[in-house]
Amino acid sequence: MARARKKHVQQELVYWGGKRKGAGRPPKNKRSSERHKTRPEVRAAHPQHVTLRVEKVIGTLRRRSIYHAVRKALRTVLGRHDYRVIDVSLQDGHVHLTVEAEDKVALAKGMQAFEIAAARYINQAFSKEHGRRRRGRVFSDRYHPKAITSPLAARHARAYVLNNWRRHGKDRGVAFNVDPFSSSVSFDGWKATGGTDYLTLLPAKYEPLPVSRPQTWLLKVGWRRHGLISVREVPGERARRLVA
Repeated sequence: MARARKKHVQQELVYWGGKRKGAGRPPKNKRSSERHKTRPEVRAAHPQHVTLRVEKVIGTLRRRSIYHAVRKALRTVLGRHDYRVIDVSLQDGHVHLTVEAEDKVALAKGMQAFEIAAARYINQAFSKEHGRRRRGRVFSDRYHPKAITSPLAARHARAYVLNNWRRHGKDRGVAFNVDPFSSSVSFDGWKATGGTDYLTLLPAKYEPLPVSRPQTWLLKVGWRRHGLISVREVPGERARRLVA
């Protein structure tokens, strides 16, 4: 007697992979805004304006302990030949920098080195202030870079970083002409201030943030074509659109 053949039943194929709703790395927190996408290429001739946001629990960056923590972090990247921090300022919840990098890899590695060092020193300062050890994330998001490609954009970027405290109203009720929580004291492009020595108004034992001298034409020479920067200049919306 012939054996009965089993009837073949067509199975519905299940496909794995592909884009699915909810797939991928979730945002770190509500403030995460810099999407995890391929970074654009970086040209050595084009400096970058970089913004770094910090976790709310850290509090304002404009306090002495955090200033010195960032100062130590800047020293760790000062000797890099392919990455240079030119300007920097600390605001309540974020850091502004203008940097030069030879290429995309140099920018990424330089920022990584700075962020790691800054996180370590800021956590140490926070722990000392609060009497309990803090470990973990300091920066709430990926760094946000914006290429500076013209002399006008270069001027706006430097003014935006160094005079950002005036944009946020942090200059009210203080005697300083330049932001003590920035590298303003090392900047050589200030407009004449009517005979007032704006640097002597800083505290006697003031320790500047260590930054590098610019090597790109845009930050050395090009930006000056649009005029020196007044210590009283308040960066406006046009400047923000160009550099943010």
